[in-house]
Amino acid sequence: MSTQRRVWRTSDTHLRHAMMAAYRGFADRDEHDQAIIANWNATVGPGDIVWHHGDVGLGREEEILELAAQLNGEKHLIAGNHDACWPGHRDAHRHQRRWLEVFASVQAFTRFRAGGQQVLASHFPYEGDHTPEDRCVQYRLRDEGLPLLCGHVHWEWKVSGRQVNVGLDVWDLKPVSADVLAGLIRDMMANAA
Repeated sequence: MSTQRRVWRTSDTHLRHAMMAAYRGFADRDEHDQAIIANWNATVGPGDIVWHHGDVGLGREEEILELAAQLNGEKHLIAGNHDACWPGHRDAHRHQRRWLEVFASVQAFTRFRAGGQQVLASHFPYEGDHTPEDRCVQYRLRDEGLPLLCGHVHWEWKVSGRQVNVGLDVWDLKPVSADVLAGLIRDMMANAA
């Protein structure tokens, strides 16, 4: 009897990021990182699939990837602006191979089906930010009516229009299941009709 692999989504783990550790109420980066790893591994099984919507960490790439390697599951990365492999960085191509040692795939965005609906996935929302101005607008997908799963906005909102924030800050510092997200997408699209 085979067990079904669960699918999860998350964003903005911000490993090794002292400022995010403080915002999230941790004493230091180490306490923050160990809590993120413990929450993730208590939620995600070793055989599960996780789509990480970017901003894995901030700081030394080797340290970030060593910590990310401790996270359960087959991990796929939709790179964010803090990730060295994000295509918005001039030398991103030089980092791809290293990130592919930890992540099964690395891309700028993806498209998939959830709740019977075509859905886009990106680090960035169509619009919105956790700062006064929308940053990196030239790297954002255009809103053409499809739901979008994103990160980047941290604690600003969980759902905004057709956008769903999969970031840790609105999901109790844990990845969120694809089943929960499919339900949100179904409800969101039913209410928009």
